[in-house]
Amino acid sequence: METALAKTPEKRQVAFLVMLLLVWACGCETITYSVPEETESGYFVANLAKDLGLRVGELAIRSARIHYKGNKQLLQLDVKTGNLLLCEKLDREVLCGATEPCLLHFQVLLEDPVQIFQADLHLTDVNDHSPEFPEREMLLKIPESAQPGTVFALKTAQDLDIGSNTVQNYTLSPNLHFHVVTYNRGEGRKYPELILDQALDREEQAELSLTLTALDGGAPPRSGTATVRIEVVDSNDNAPEFSQSLYEAQVPENSPLDAVVVIVSARDLDAGLYGSVTYALLQGDGVSQPFVIDKMTGEISLKRTLDFEVTPYYSMEIVATDGGALSGKCTVAIQVLDVNDNAPELTMSSLKNFIPENSPETVVAIFSVSDADSGDNGKMICSISNHLPFLLKSTFENFYTLVTERALDREERDEYNITITVTDLGTPRLQTQHSLRVQVSDVNDNAPEFSQSSYTLRVRENNSPALHIGTIRATDRDAGSNAQLSYSLLPGPQPGPDAAALLSIHADSGQLFALRALDYEALQAFEVRVRATDQGSPALSSQALVRVQVLDANDNSPFVLYPLQNASAPVTELLPRAAEPGYLLSKVVAVDRDSGQNAWLSFQLLKATEPGLFGVGPHNGEVRTARPLSERDAPRHRLLLLVRDNGEPPRSASVTLHVLLVEGFSQSYLPLPDAPPQRAPPDRLTAYLVVALAAVSSLFLLSLLLFVALRLCRRRSGPGSLGGGSLPEPHFPGHLVDVSGAGTLSQSYQYEVCLQGGSGDSGLNFLKPVLPNLPPQDSGVETVNSALFRNNFGFS
Repeated sequence: METALAKTPEKRQVAFLVMLLLVWACGCETITYSVPEETESGYFVANLAKDLGLRVGELAIRSARIHYKGNKQLLQLDVKTGNLLLCEKLDREVLCGATEPCLLHFQVLLEDPVQIFQADLHLTDVNDHSPEFPEREMLLKIPESAQPGTVFALKTAQDLDIGSNTVQNYTLSPNLHFHVVTYNRGEGRKYPELILDQALDREEQAELSLTLTALDGGAPPRSGTATVRIEVVDSNDNAPEFSQSLYEAQVPENSPLDAVVVIVSARDLDAGLYGSVTYALLQGDGVSQPFVIDKMTGEISLKRTLDFEVTPYYSMEIVATDGGALSGKCTVAIQVLDVNDNAPELTMSSLKNFIPENSPETVVAIFSVSDADSGDNGKMICSISNHLPFLLKSTFENFYTLVTERALDREERDEYNITITVTDLGTPRLQTQHSLRVQVSDVNDNAPEFSQSSYTLRVRENNSPALHIGTIRATDRDAGSNAQLSYSLLPGPQPGPDAAALLSIHADSGQLFALRALDYEALQAFEVRVRATDQGSPALSSQALVRVQVLDANDNSPFVLYPLQNASAPVTELLPRAAEPGYLLSKVVAVDRDSGQNAWLSFQLLKATEPGLFGVGPHNGEVRTARPLSERDAPRHRLLLLVRDNGEPPRSASVTLHVLLVEGFSQSYLPLPDAPPQRAPPDRLTAYLVVALAAVSSLFLLSLLLFVALRLCRRRSGPGSLGGGSLPEPHFPGHLVDVSGAGTLSQSYQYEVCLQGGSGDSGLNFLKPVLPNLPPQDSGVETVNSALFRNNFGFS
């Protein structure tokens, strides 16, 4: 069958007469095997592997199989042994009819690489059918005037066998008047004719009954019989004669029923009853005729539909008989014209529904196409859609392979629906479509992918152990086990703490958990790498950087650096009474180990001995005077300050500051409270200072005692004891109180000597009497106040 090649913008169409591909080799010689019909199933036909020159094991490796039109299983191939066996009994008459030779075409398909071998199974005929006449009795009317040698046509017997097994001879039962002669029609068909040997006499014998026997050429021969009944009628001078001995006609196979195909005509020169002619259709070439003849008009018409693909040609004998039983005959040859009434057929021989991705040119399917029509009606075009990555290639006599045009990518497209269209070139064009569903199987060619190369996770410190802090997920464009991911932790790129001691990751979900409580003050951030590995073979993996930031929690109270609160002696700040408002007395220095707003510190004066005298800066911790100092202000003050952070909830610390009001100073040497003063080695300067201090103190006390003694003596002696003269009374400062009769000085003096601790030498810091202004009181009250005064200032 011929194929044509055409291409449209939408489709790629492939059609070649015979084409051998460079990749696939096809067998060019046809192997023919011969098997008698009606052979039992399982019959050994041949060893196919040996005939094809292949190793026995190669048939199984290359998936060898037998392909027959319509996918009928007539033959079976044992791929282990290479033997070709019959699947069932084969009837030549059913498979081939009258066609001779009866060849069943089949193909041997091999894969990897694709090879196609053409083979034929010749089904030989056996004599399994006896001849049969279309009618059990034939009636002949012969006039008694018929001369010896006159020929009379007889109906032929049918035998479905062919060759020598069909009808070879006809015999007639013994009689005195007739014998039968067997003639060859040219197509190998034999037909009988009855010949008159001796004139008939109606008065002697009006009717004869003879037996006609048809014999085939089989061994042993088979036979069939029919009765020939002869009626002797009165004289009839002329037999009917046809205008033509051969009538030829053509009829389309799609002609309707009762359509007139051809008209035959015969004449009889006699008059009256002997001149009237009737027509009859004798059985033709052994095929049941789809025609019928009008016995009066000679019109031959259709009685059933025609099929060019089954029988393209008919030949039949027409007999014209007059009223006197004389007859004449002619031959009618009818050719059936093919019309495009059969759509192409596609027979799939091999199909792969799954194709691995990334494979080069791969055979997807092997199929054959056929069309029962002939000529242009049987020429076909195969095509598929143009936008698909597949090609059709002709391989061997209407065999095609569907191959991939390029390597396929499952991630780009995982399934293709391919429609193969087979169109003939008849008018109108008929087509057949066959749909294939091809799935692209996955290959592990894609590594897992994270949505981003690095992730930042935040967790607040003091978290509970096994806290879920986040999820890291990767995706894999592959499918199945190639897309199943497992997660693991790797050390970070920078040296740092062991990731396995801090975090764990769920192997399947990628959830990250903190193994223990984190401390922001110890570790603010750390990095780890998360690796995602698929389950493919070989396994592919990728990594992502995870930075974990520990968020600060307000878990640390402020810590006061100055003034120190853990010293054995409190810190005392000196404040001159002449200080102006805003005078910087001291500065509270504090820190907070937290960060951010948790470390924002604010300062507040909670309690003071003299409210309103001091103030503290809320942000810098500077303690300053709020107003000028007065004589009424107490000489010693105690300030309680609060240092508070800005966390939630806020934390705080308090600090106590002692303030001593002084008249004035140049330098301060106060011992540090956090360490006891080291005992300095005595030196000469210190000794001089101590001696000088002792001398000055002694001199001052002595002067004071002399002054008191003189005053007492003056009171005792009175004014006259001084010789009647009056001495001017000396002027005493107003803050000195005269206590009459007491005999003691009511004023107290305080000397504060401050040694600078840790300096290695001592120095005099302040030496000045502090005389409080006390109103004159009686001696009892004076004594009590004086004692309180001494206690407040540290004297005993």
